[in-house]
Amino acid sequence: MKKFQMFVTLLIVGMFAFLPATIAQEKKTIPLFNGKNLDGWYTFVKSKGKGNDPDKVFSVEDGVIRVSGTEFGCITTNEEYENYSLEVEYNVGEHSYGSRKGKAFDSGILIHSNGKDGAFGDVWMKSIEIQIIEGGTGDFYVVSENKDENFSLTSTIDPKQATKNGSGVFLPDGIETTVFTPSAPVRRRGVDKIGKTDIARFRNANEIEKPHGEWNAVKIVAQNDKIDVYLNGQLVNQAKNVKPQKGRIQIQSEGAEFFYRRIDLTPLEE
Repeated sequence: MKKFQMFVTLLIVGMFAFLPATIAQEKKTIPLFNGKNLDGWYTFVKSKGKGNDPDKVFSVEDGVIRVSGTEFGCITTNEEYENYSLEVEYNVGEHSYGSRKGKAFDSGILIHSNGKDGAFGDVWMKSIEIQIIEGGTGDFYVVSENKDENFSLTSTIDPKQATKNGSGVFLPDGIETTVFTPSAPVRRRGVDKIGKTDIARFRNANEIEKPHGEWNAVKIVAQNDKIDVYLNGQLVNQAKNVKPQKGRIQIQSEGAEFFYRRIDLTPLEE
């Protein structure tokens, strides 16, 4: 009996010896924000360009990134990433400015960012945006002017809420739509309707976002040509045939105050 048990043990050990390392060992999470400063990121402010932020549109206070919103701009990772799960926690601030005054507080996480800094609107790199906005966090936008075949995504939308330009509200079993520009967003699940919702503190009837002042959690799973977006644990948007499939990560300043704390990236296999 002892010999048989030893044989079984050796057999199991031998089987695990031939398993790929990615199965036997879980890949480590990479904190993109160290809680102290913006190491690993660089700033880009519309009026001042790269690495020049004297008014501290982006700063670190008490272990949290503060985005003042006073000017349009972004922080951008030094490195490019592909095939990952990105988990971000954010909180909406109290102040808005300029064209965003009185409107829904707006920011965004731009992934697969490629090309020149400020290529879009003299502010952001061309990219795929996961919107961070009151009442619409999780919306997809393709941040590219005109129709660039290198930047696009396909999703499924509710046919009852589809618009002529291909925009709509995400529905898993809906009709397919492919979008190329910001003028045709794919709104996240849980949005009541496409309408006049761009007002401060807006909330949908069955809102997924937490009340103002509380922290929200966004999880973005970007794997191969697909993106899944979760808001506070709920799947709210999906895309496939995403182009491009890798790039830098940007966090926007877009006329409103926001706070970001946990920004963790976990590499995934292709």
